[in-house]
Amino acid sequence: MDPYILYAMPGSLYSGKARSYLRKQRIEYVERVPGDPRYTDAVVPAIGRWIIPVLEAPDGTLVQDTVDIIDHLDGQVATDRSAYPATPVHRAVAHLLELFGGEGLLRPAMHYRWDFDDTNVAFLSKDFSASLVLGGDDETRDGVFAFSSDRMRSATTAFGVSEDLMPEIERSYEQFLDLFDAHLAGSPYLLGGRPTIGDFGFMGPLFAHLARDPHPSVLMKRRAQRVWRWVERMNAPVLDAGEYGDVSEDLFADDGVPDSLRALLAYIGEEYLDEAVAQVAAVDGWLAEHPDAAEGDVVLGKPNRRFSGTTTFEWRGRPMTVAVVPYRLYLIKRLQDAVAGAGPDAEPAVRAVFTEAGLDPLLDIRPRRWVERADNHEVWGPLQDPVLPS
Repeated sequence: MDPYILYAMPGSLYSGKARSYLRKQRIEYVERVPGDPRYTDAVVPAIGRWIIPVLEAPDGTLVQDTVDIIDHLDGQVATDRSAYPATPVHRAVAHLLELFGGEGLLRPAMHYRWDFDDTNVAFLSKDFSASLVLGGDDETRDGVFAFSSDRMRSATTAFGVSEDLMPEIERSYEQFLDLFDAHLAGSPYLLGGRPTIGDFGFMGPLFAHLARDPHPSVLMKRRAQRVWRWVERMNAPVLDAGEYGDVSEDLFADDGVPDSLRALLAYIGEEYLDEAVAQVAAVDGWLAEHPDAAEGDVVLGKPNRRFSGTTTFEWRGRPMTVAVVPYRLYLIKRLQDAVAGAGPDAEPAVRAVFTEAGLDPLLDIRPRRWVERADNHEVWGPLQDPVLPS
């Protein structure tokens, strides 16, 4: 059978999440960069937008978005290797960690990539152009990098990075490194002896930007060696955890959450809850202003539209304004679906963990329409009664 093809690039945040899953599950694949002619000529027209990663299955099926890629593949692996924990608390926590990794860590990832040109830009210019242009002269490559970097620098601002907040963004990230490093003292992965969707969610920003770009890679190695080793481990097709001895690949016993992970969850509550709530409320506000948006419609009208205005919330005692990203509601809905699917008997244990971390509003908040996925696009879900903070 032909291998899967992953259209991705080394410096792409979400490519790192999908690639790590393929490697850890030992799924045969080849990687092609977006500069490959087949990506431009066949994949982009089929998907309807320029976006990576995209997985092409041996039968030609195209799957875009890391969540959908992992879902597509996970049904083919052994149950005891699934990225989705079987027990209710672990499953809900894994969904939360996936959300925070892919969305909550965007701010430091973008800051440490694009605000340290003296250290990073020589590496980034070659790294980006090598994936975006196959062949071509230096002038062409430089032009492609300039265009791409301008777009990414604008996105950095959209995710809340500003000159006056940069010192606090750096303190926040260092606090995260300290907490994650402390947790990894006791286990090789977030929930025990094997990776879950929480680990894969973390892998995107922590590999592509924060462990690979020159400036933040040095910071990670100096401040949080265990985190750097975790990144290395997440790219290995084996357990790669010799420093833990004869470690089991099981998750924590009895659906348990150790204190070191509870500390990390409390950090996420302080760091990200207000932003997540503001995003849901802002999308609901957009829907109130656009009552013609119907179930099944592509979100915001066009697949390549990612933002629906801005929202402001309090972050570390100061106002922060960010772009509204409707896609995040897709991940929040998956978290809530995971809790609902566990049944009423399991819900109290899940809520206890989320309440302790100050994250319980994420289990109840909802807009008048969720964001769902269909045919490789974000689409609006059915109309419902919203539940929003007063």
